[in-house]
Amino acid sequence: MNLVTRSQLGWPASAAPSQTTTKGVKVHYEGAPVSTKLLTDHNACIAEWKAIRASHLANKTENYSDVAYNYAACPHGYLLEGRGLRKRTGANGNQSLNQAHYAIVGLVGSSGLTGPTDEMLSAIRDGIDLLRKNGAGSEIKGHRDGYATACPGGPLYAWVQKGAPRPTTSNEPKENDVAISDADAEKIAKKVLTLDGVIDNPNPATAKTNGYISLETAVRNIETVVRRLESAVAKLPKES
Repeated sequence: MNLVTRSQLGWPASAAPSQTTTKGVKVHYEGAPVSTKLLTDHNACIAEWKAIRASHLANKTENYSDVAYNYAACPHGYLLEGRGLRKRTGANGNQSLNQAHYAIVGLVGSSGLTGPTDEMLSAIRDGIDLLRKNGAGSEIKGHRDGYATACPGGPLYAWVQKGAPRPTTSNEPKENDVAISDADAEKIAKKVLTLDGVIDNPNPATAKTNGYISLETAVRNIETVVRRLESAVAKLPKES
């Protein structure tokens, strides 16, 4: 589990009311546009999480005591602490719903970044398991279960309805993966992802896993580059 604590975020202890048990956990999304920049820049994930807390604390109508969620999960697989353990959520819609379940939000939204990565789903499961060890029951539901809302969006809710299974991706090398050093993997990833600036904000770490580079990942990155190049060519002025 990759946990980013409140202390690491520069936040004081949560002022949210204590609650030691719930029926389980409800999964949320942001319900607003989320930038795809979060996919390639983990600092953007931290900034997004801090912005959510700031907006909640500034909301005089809801009068939140803290960021509404117990935890957030980012596309890179980090579990970001919010209210944390044994704290009542403020995210589920009303007092009785907040008392019934804790809350975890995936940093995806209604447009832009809408689909969770496998790493995000794993981080949500990390949060669920952590909360279960500290008083949460076995239920896993979406925000819309019991409250009239589109949250947590189609992709996340479909996953919840399947029982929120942990993704089966593994760090073990696959049959067609190629052994490669971390230094070489970073060079390859930068070349594939940037192509002299065609794609911004490269994230070389996504192309390597425990000393192996996934051919599936490489092909996916190359396909992205081709699409960007085709789009750029289509915008060039036509010869008369």
